[in-house]
Order: sequence, then C-alpha cells, then structure tokens
Amino acid sequence: MKKGQLGFLTSTHAVNDLYQGFVPALLPYLASERHYSYAATTGITLAATGLSSVVQPVFGVVADQRYRGWLIPAGFLVAAAGIALAGVSGSYPLTWLAVALSGIGVAAYHPPATSAARAAGGSSQQAMSWFSVGGTVGGSLAPPLVTLVVGATGLSGAWLLATPAAVMAALWALSGPWMRLRGYEPARPLVRASGAGGRQAVHRDDWRAFGRLAATTVGWSVPYVTTTSFLSLYISRDLGGSGAVAALALTAFTAAGAVGTLLGGWLGDRWGRLVPVRIGYLAALPALGALILAPGAGVALVCALLFGLAMFLPFAPQVTLAQDYLPNRPGTASGVTLGLAMSVGGLLSPLFGMLADARGLTVTLTGMLAVLAVGCVLALRLRDRDLSAEAVGAVPEDGREPLAGSAVSDG
Repeated sequence: MKKGQLGFLTSTHAVNDLYQGFVPALLPYLASERHYSYAATTGITLAATGLSSVVQPVFGVVADQRYRGWLIPAGFLVAAAGIALAGVSGSYPLTWLAVALSGIGVAAYHPPATSAARAAGGSSQQAMSWFSVGGTVGGSLAPPLVTLVVGATGLSGAWLLATPAAVMAALWALSGPWMRLRGYEPARPLVRASGAGGRQAVHRDDWRAFGRLAATTVGWSVPYVTTTSFLSLYISRDLGGSGAVAALALTAFTAAGAVGTLLGGWLGDRWGRLVPVRIGYLAALPALGALILAPGAGVALVCALLFGLAMFLPFAPQVTLAQDYLPNRPGTASGVTLGLAMSVGGLLSPLFGMLADARGLTVTLTGMLAVLAVGCVLALRLRDRDLSAEAVGAVPEDGREPLAGSAVSDG
C-alpha cells in the first residue's frame, strides 16, 4: 500500500465532498432567506445530483480509457465555484444552475480519484475505507462551516466556502510531481493475476452481478439523499429543535458515517466484505424507524447518529465489490456506483419534496423506510467475487484459448 499517496488522495476527497455536503447544509438558509417551498428546496438537491448522475459514469469511461489526474483538482475547483456562485445568485434559476455546476465538479472528481485510491491501496478494504472516509469527513464538516460562514454573513458570504478548494489545489500543484516521482500510476486492479503453470487469469466483467449491486445502491441512495436533505428541516420544523441542534444532527449523521465507513472496512478485511454490507442495511432499518418516531430533537439527534453509522458500513465494500465485478472497467464501476446509482435519490428528490409539501416530512421519511427495505432485500442477495482465486478465463502466456468456469462465490 502506498500510504503517502493514499493519504493525500484521502485529503482531496475530504475537500471534494465538502462541497457535496454544503448543498444540504445550505438548504435551510435558502428556504429562509429566499422563501423556497419544500418542492423548490428539493429542486436544489436535484440540481446537485441530477446532472452529476448522468455525467459521472461518462467521467468513469474517460478515466478507464486513459488516466487523467487533472480531473481530480479540476473537479473540486469547479464544485467550489458552483457553491460560491449559488450564494450570490439572486434568482432561483441561477441558483439552480450554480448548484448543478457544483455537482458536475463533484462528479468529475470521483472516478479518477477512486481508481487511483484502489491502485494505491490494492485489495485492502481498509485502504478504500480510509479514502471513502475522507469524503465522509468532508461532508461532516460542511454543516458547521456553513453555520460559521453563512450564519454570520448570510448567503452573500458563501464565496468564502471556496477557500478549502483553493488551498488544496495549491497543494496538488506542489505534490503532483512528487506523486509521479514516487511511481504513482493508477492501473486497473487485479485484471490479470498469475496462475499455476505460468498462466494468466483474464477476468471477465460480470454485468449481471454489477446490475444487482447498482440496484442495491439505489435502495441506499434514495433514503440517504432524502434524509440528508430533510434532516435539519425535520428537526427544526417538526420537532421544534433550534437551528444549532438541527445543524448538529446533520453533522452527527455524517460524522457517524465516517466511523461507519472505517468500521465497514475493518469488518470487510476481517470477515469478508459482504458482512458489513448486510449488517449495515439490516441495522439502518430500525435506526430510520426510530428517527421517524422520535418524540423530540434530542432523541432524533441520537437516531440520526445511529442511522449514519449503519448506512455507511457498506460504503467502501460496495465500491471495491463494484470494481471487482467490472475488473476491466474500474472507473466505470466507480462512476455508476458513486454517481448514477447513488444520484437516483437526487433525481427523485423533487417528487419527495412535493410529497412533503402535501403530507409532511413524517410521511415522506416513512416512504424512505419502505425504499430502504427493498435495498436491504437486494443486499442480502449479493455475492462476493474473489479475483485472485478465480480460474475463469485462465489463458497461457502465449494468449491461446481461455478456460471456462464460474467467477462468483457466496462470500
């Protein structure tokens, strides 16, 4: 494992996902200062994730064809510019477009950075969990930073939130040559593995298993995005909590997600990556149910923490599992699982916003419980894939006829 390179990539992930986290943290201020309805508020969530969901797999395909490291700093710089413009944009259409620009920047970052992290960390689940937790830490820091900056200056001061990206871009410019000098070159992980008798295993992409995983991720995405978008509003408006408690709940949710991500990586290395996936989905159901039934803001805060912990247990294992289902297309695998599948929640968010306007947030969150139950059923049907143990597609080094066989195990 190239720890220095992985650590630096993890720090860029924290900065990038800081701008993803700024969007839900800004929603209460947008609703208050600009008098947006629930539907208009969730339209902002759609802006952040809608275009992102479409273009992120495209960036994944691009990253598979040829590694383009410049997309990493370009991604979080564009994301920062979008957030800054959203703060100074007076009209709803301009705000929507600015947030959409930010979402595109976030999308551009993920495929090349995730492939690079997998190359630096190898097959270790903990390595991927450390990279993943960088994004979770960034998301957890977003609410207090928004409270500190926008709470003091109003939305017009949102341009100050671009500072972390500017600093990280400078560090990237200084550290990029160092990374290349250290031999850093992302590669498709485990596409070829040495076999017995000097043979090479050429691994085939398992699109059927990958499709099942993508559907599972959708069952994760919809409750995650909707809960993140409405958590602060639910605690402040429905449960009578203060703005500080509402922001604290969002921070607790994402901070617990960081702990869950690391715990999921540790469990994956020790017991197999399907263990944290299944435990996470099963534990998230009662945690979300308790959040819906919470009698007050204090109880909701604890439930949000438990929900975040459970939801992020499967996060890193799902990423490496996707890359092993498509070993010849790790960027595409990352783009779909981190982009298209997860962003379905954002695409559907305006519908849930209209439901919240019509029936209230409690009914909307109850609907999320039903969606999460479907995701849980799908998660229990996932199967692991160990590329290093496969005999599928084994061919002699002279490239003759491959062997036939099966690739997927129970885990």
